[in-house]
Amino acid sequence: MTTKEMVYAAIFAAFVGVLGMIPAIPLGFIPVPVTAQTLGVMLAGCFLGKKTGALSLILFIVLVAIGLPLLSGGRGGLSALAGPTAGYVFSWPVAAFLTGYMTEKIWNKLSVWKLMIINFVFGVVLVSLIGAPVMALITNTSIWAALTGSVAFLPGDIIKAVVASLIAVQLKAISPVQERVRH
Repeated sequence: MTTKEMVYAAIFAAFVGVLGMIPAIPLGFIPVPVTAQTLGVMLAGCFLGKKTGALSLILFIVLVAIGLPLLSGGRGGLSALAGPTAGYVFSWPVAAFLTGYMTEKIWNKLSVWKLMIINFVFGVVLVSLIGAPVMALITNTSIWAALTGSVAFLPGDIIKAVVASLIAVQLKAISPVQERVRH
C-alpha cells in the first residue's frame, strides 16, 4: 500500500466521521437512526476502490473502538460498537470492499446508472441484510421485524446511492482507481 493510499484511507475515515456530525433522524420504531454515514461508505468503495475503501472503514471502526466520538450522535467506544447499530457499522468495510470491487470491474465503462446499482446492492441491501439481523439479535426481536423496519431506510439510502454515484463519476479522473488503471 502506498503512502497516498494510506492518506486517502485516513481522509475517508475522517469524512465518514464528519458525516456522523450531521444530526441523525431517529425513527422511533427501530433503535437505529437514519444517518448520512452510509454515503461515505458508498463513496469510499466507488472512489477509492476495494482495498483502500475497505481499509478506510476498518480504520474508522478502530477509531470508534478507541473512543473517538465519530458515530452519529457523537458516540464512540466499545459500547457503541456493541449496541443495536453494531451490525450496520461492522458491515461498512464489507460494503466498501464489494462496492469497490464491482466498481473496479466496470471502471472503463463507468456510468452513473451502473454505480447506482452497485451502491444500492452493496451500500443499501447488503448493509441492511447484515445490520438488521444483528440488531434483532441484540434487541431480542425477530429478524423479520428488523428487516421490515429497515425498509424505512430505503428512501434516504436510495438518495445517498444516487449522490455517491454522481460524485464518483464526476471525480473519476482524480480517483486512485484511475491511477491504478493507467499503470
